[in-house]
Amino acid sequence: MKLLTSLTITIALTAPVLAQTPAPAPSAAEAQAKQELNEAAQAYRQANFAEAQAHSEKALLLDPQNKTALYFVARTIHAQYRPGNVTPENVAKAQEAIIAYQKILDRVPGDDEAYKAIAYLYGALKEDQLLREWILQRAGDVSLAYDKRAEAYVVLASKDWDCSYRITELPGNKVTTVDGNKQYVSYRMPKERVEFEQAKECADRGLELANMAILLTPENEQAWSYKTNILLELAKLAEMSGDAQQKGERQHQYEEALAETNKISKRAHSNP
Repeated sequence: MKLLTSLTITIALTAPVLAQTPAPAPSAAEAQAKQELNEAAQAYRQANFAEAQAHSEKALLLDPQNKTALYFVARTIHAQYRPGNVTPENVAKAQEAIIAYQKILDRVPGDDEAYKAIAYLYGALKEDQLLREWILQRAGDVSLAYDKRAEAYVVLASKDWDCSYRITELPGNKVTTVDGNKQYVSYRMPKERVEFEQAKECADRGLELANMAILLTPENEQAWSYKTNILLELAKLAEMSGDAQQKGERQHQYEEALAETNKISKRAHSNP
């Protein structure tokens, strides 16, 4: 609701400015398209999303260059999708929304709303590989600002950290022993070697992605935080494999990264 309402407000607020600048009068089709968008917004506010979609599509048909109509179409389709509902009709509606958001990106490359909406929909559909490819495409888009690309790299790094953490912290892999008042934690090789290989692959890849984010935005606290935690994962994995030297090196790198993360955090809070 808020998305369409805010667009309606934007149109109303910009109208006086446009009126002060000499410009051609809107054609009959453009005026009719604007009326269709007003009706779409009204239907949207009343949760009549299919009706809102119909008005939005008619507006776009009347005025193909109208960007507002393009956004309205995508949002009204998206509003009809119900997360968790796996019926073919509902899945098809999500896919329809993805196509509509893609059309926005064709017109406005790098648009944040369209990118994030597609990412959300892939996630809701549990299309993990498509989601990863989508985010990676964003990260590698050199036409975008560094901070936007770094954000994408961090999202991917976070997924890889989670992949490793879920394996290293399993009860059979993480062993806690108590000696008096002290607790000691150690890590042992999973019974299924494939689990270790998966965790190692995720952690190695995650570290590379976090470093890419840091390369683009050196003061990125989130990127440094994930780098720190991924290095800890690599230290745990080295212990699992019995490589004491590698564990020591990763532990040292972890401590260095943690110190840098804390420095960046302090600088960020001292310069809000």
